[in-house]
Amino acid sequence: MHAFDVLGDPVRRRILELLADGEQPAGALGATIQREFGISQPAVSQHLKVLREHGFASVRAAGTRRLYAVEPGPLREMDEWLAGFRRFWTPPLAALATELARGRRERRLREDTSDERTTP
Repeated sequence: MHAFDVLGDPVRRRILELLADGEQPAGALGATIQREFGISQPAVSQHLKVLREHGFASVRAAGTRRLYAVEPGPLREMDEWLAGFRRFWTPPLAALATELARGRRERRLREDTSDERTTP
């Protein structure tokens, strides 16, 4: 299974989003995913298994709990692959940032000019 196939599933993407905040117990992950997606605990376990088997998540025992964490390696590989495509969205986003800054500057100037006219 290719990395994009693994993350093509919204449940697995959401699990990784939750793990991005730090290590999480399987029970807490399961409860959140069950609530948000309406799937069973065994289905959540299957998604966790796919993430583990493909290197996106790791698990460690802590007493009776199983704690899951993100493994960054596959995400770095995906990021490196996407690097070849960033040219399609980076310049437009930079242009958007410039236009937003220009608009904020113009709005500030209008507000400053308007304040000067109302001040005796």
